[in-house]
Amino acid sequence: MTLVLGIETTCDETACSLVRNGTEILANVVSSQIDLHNEYGGVVPELACRRHVDLLLPTLDKALQDAQVSLEQIDLIAVAHAPGLIGALLIGINAAKSLSIALQKPFVGVNHVEAHLYAALMSQPAFPTFPCLGIVLSGGHTSLIKMNAIGDYTLLGQTIDDAIGESFDKTAKILGLPYPGGPYIEKLAKQGNPLAYPFKPGRVKGRVLDFSFSGLKTQALYAVKGQNERDEQRVLSDQQKNDLCASFQETAFMDVIGKALQAAKQENCQTIVLGGGVTHNQHLRSLFQQKAPGFHFVWPKNELSLDNAAMIAGLGYHVYQQKGKGDSLDLEAKTRTPFYSR
Repeated sequence: MTLVLGIETTCDETACSLVRNGTEILANVVSSQIDLHNEYGGVVPELACRRHVDLLLPTLDKALQDAQVSLEQIDLIAVAHAPGLIGALLIGINAAKSLSIALQKPFVGVNHVEAHLYAALMSQPAFPTFPCLGIVLSGGHTSLIKMNAIGDYTLLGQTIDDAIGESFDKTAKILGLPYPGGPYIEKLAKQGNPLAYPFKPGRVKGRVLDFSFSGLKTQALYAVKGQNERDEQRVLSDQQKNDLCASFQETAFMDVIGKALQAAKQENCQTIVLGGGVTHNQHLRSLFQQKAPGFHFVWPKNELSLDNAAMIAGLGYHVYQQKGKGDSLDLEAKTRTPFYSR
């Protein structure tokens, strides 16, 4: 029986979790910073770091209380060490290192993007048969990955600019909607016509499985403000905002679905595993079911779709089992890292 403490501070969520043997969640506490960043329409890194410092120890205490365990009962510490905001990552990593020294327990660094896919796996009663196609759709990442096994991956495609969640947030800001923008766009899109605006998905020359969402966001900007500085900004009616949200959302999601199905067929994968905050969108889920009824989909539970520490602790269990040892104290935070296999 291995009890793992997970720590997640990659961006604007301070989270701690206790997970036994990779799947049994005893506690999963997330302290959100949405109230802090909503004023700015996006995450302000310096403010996020300050809030992490304030929230990390209270969040850890709450997780221990919820799980009804003590620090001394922890067998392993897992922390997200990449990718993410450098200052935010350092706060979590240094906390994990300090606990490792004080408790004389091993710690391991976990890839945050890989953990999003594991969040879907740990939401199921049993792991699917590999290989699977993994799809990460979040505020900072958009990737297509062949999952040969836990810890064995092949990157098939990724965004070359904005991540899909980032494009939703930026489009929401253009429309004057609150942060984070995804839920608000989804809500307005329910009342809109997805064919009202002739948006087109981005294309990456010679790389058919890569994504580009920056151009789609710019199309939304032009629809609202015109194509040059001399144009007067249009005042959209409520229905026009609904239509724009529906058109933007449909274009982005159909781009993801089209490339996902192409990758799944190319790699002979019958199971598709999805992770990241955008997977919380119910229209995305229904579109996948409509367009690909022959595939088996593995979705994360709602509480595991956004950034959380349960996915870090759960994956950390497997990382430690595969390595056979913890990481050394010179483990570094990385703002970017290639998707890797162990």
